[in-house]
Amino acid sequence: MFERRKTEGKVYALPIDKIDPSPYQARRIFDESELAGLARSIQENGLLQPVTVRRLEGDRYELIAGERRLRACRLAGMETIPAIVREYEDSQTAALGLLENLQRMDLNPFEQAQGLRDVIALWGCTQAEAARRLGMAQPTLANKLRLLQLTPDQQQFVLDNHLTERHARAVLRLEEGRRSEALIHICRYHLNARATDQYIDQMLNQKETAKAKVRRLPMVKDVRIFMNTIDHAIRLMTDHGVPATARREEKDGYIEYTVRIPTGAGTKG
Repeated sequence: MFERRKTEGKVYALPIDKIDPSPYQARRIFDESELAGLARSIQENGLLQPVTVRRLEGDRYELIAGERRLRACRLAGMETIPAIVREYEDSQTAALGLLENLQRMDLNPFEQAQGLRDVIALWGCTQAEAARRLGMAQPTLANKLRLLQLTPDQQQFVLDNHLTERHARAVLRLEEGRRSEALIHICRYHLNARATDQYIDQMLNQKETAKAKVRRLPMVKDVRIFMNTIDHAIRLMTDHGVPATARREEKDGYIEYTVRIPTGAGTKG
């Protein structure tokens, strides 16, 4: 244990082909031109910041932080890479990798969200506890996780069309079947975040108005059925010799019926 602590923090030249990628890497998209530029810089100036790894079984290592640097070094044709060896558990590895990317702003909103979900699962904790440990506000973390409610195609559409996280969150106010339609409209008319919120409000208001109309129409039909039933009953009675009468008055907000049906009391036999 003493020797392990003593060697932590030292920089080693590790064979690149002995380093495996992290299974907890949240970043999924790497800009090839950016990597090529970094590789040229490394060829000229060397790698200024070592990557961080942890030991695996045998002579292999697993990357904790520095995926871009590792890829660029491979691209530059390097056989070894400066690396700091740490002893971390899975949960620590995932969190450190995520924090590095968050601090460097290297992740798109959906990669951030997936990374946060993975860390919470590894820690087996609540959103509130994860937010505290990651130094985030709990509502911020919750809003980021909500982004994963968009389908993979919708997420890719947001990225391909350079829409923002706020655009993505706005369409989540809609039911699932209308989100793609909204995203296409937002992109087509180049709506900013504020205009997008207003557009989503309009869509929601239109839906509520349509619902209200649907609710009112059956009631109108039902009232007509009731009136027809009364009229039919009066005709049926008069056809059978009962001198029944009905008077209908349409007033403000309601219909008033006065029905008179003789009972025979007080009539002469």
